[in-house]
Amino acid sequence: MIDLFNRWFQRHFSDPQVIFLVVFLLLSFTIVIGFNDTLAPVFAAIVIAYLLEGIVVLFNQWIKRRMLSVIVVFVGFLTALMMTLFVISPLLWNQITDLISDTPKFIEQGRQLILQLPSNYSFISEGSVLEIFSLIQSEVTAMGKHVLSLSLSSIQSSITIMIYLILAPLLVFFFLKDKELILGWFTRFFPKNTQLSTQVWQEMDQQIGNYIRGKFWEITIVSVVCFITFSFLGLKYALLISILVGLSVVIPYIGATVVTFPVALIAFFQWGWTPDFAWLMVAYGIIQALDGNVIVPLLFSEVVNIHPVAIIVAILFFGGLWGFWGVFFAIPLGTLVNSVITVWPSLPNDNVIEQS
Repeated sequence: MIDLFNRWFQRHFSDPQVIFLVVFLLLSFTIVIGFNDTLAPVFAAIVIAYLLEGIVVLFNQWIKRRMLSVIVVFVGFLTALMMTLFVISPLLWNQITDLISDTPKFIEQGRQLILQLPSNYSFISEGSVLEIFSLIQSEVTAMGKHVLSLSLSSIQSSITIMIYLILAPLLVFFFLKDKELILGWFTRFFPKNTQLSTQVWQEMDQQIGNYIRGKFWEITIVSVVCFITFSFLGLKYALLISILVGLSVVIPYIGATVVTFPVALIAFFQWGWTPDFAWLMVAYGIIQALDGNVIVPLLFSEVVNIHPVAIIVAILFFGGLWGFWGVFFAIPLGTLVNSVITVWPSLPNDNVIEQS
């Protein structure tokens, strides 16, 4: 048994490059998971910098001066951030407030519908209906208490958000401006012979960049199309629901399924079983179909495809370890694992080992 383990260890870990790659990955995951909350602005800035890097490269092809390209792109980013904070956020907050104020009316409508079930379906007893409604009501009450507790701690959260809003843009600017300088500083601590790590990094650098940019445009396109469609059909809280549908694409397969319930519930409470409800659900289904069959293949054509089962496992695993960021980066991290397995050297000296 010990001899078998020694053979396996010599086959897979005798190369110093492998040892360095393993230590580097373990150290990186430890830093990310251990300092998740503390380094949140840094992670956010890295994501945004990856997103803007492609635009900087595009502008640099025309301007031929990276610093000027960085300034132009960064000013555009700040403009979009200000629009989000001072135009979209107040509208979104108003719709959230309206939804909270309308929730008791929705609960009453739901209660009336549930109480009608025993008269329409003989196999459903009135006691079970009352028990179900009592459970729903208790869950809604608990949710209300949770919202109240969040509002009481909103002052501290607001201060934290303000700090992030100052630090994150500054980090984005310096990540774009001094990209080569920062990467050069990090590589000073690496051994000279790191072909294996370099191969994994080059592949992951391209994959993560393509993934972040593709995911951003997918969220934007889905949100805008949903907002236009929902507004045209007259659905309440169109902006809020559209943003929820857009953000749901962060979680492949699962997100689209989960967000369907609030869309259907709000449409049902507004219209009931009417043609308006049917038209909205048909339009929503078309948007989801176009997202999965047109938008995703176009935006993620350069991203390595991995099996749906592997994606779901990656979402569960990395989401449990790293929360939101683990879910967001589930596909790139799954691709990282696949890349490491692919390039992992298996030394062709089995005969030598067996003879020894």
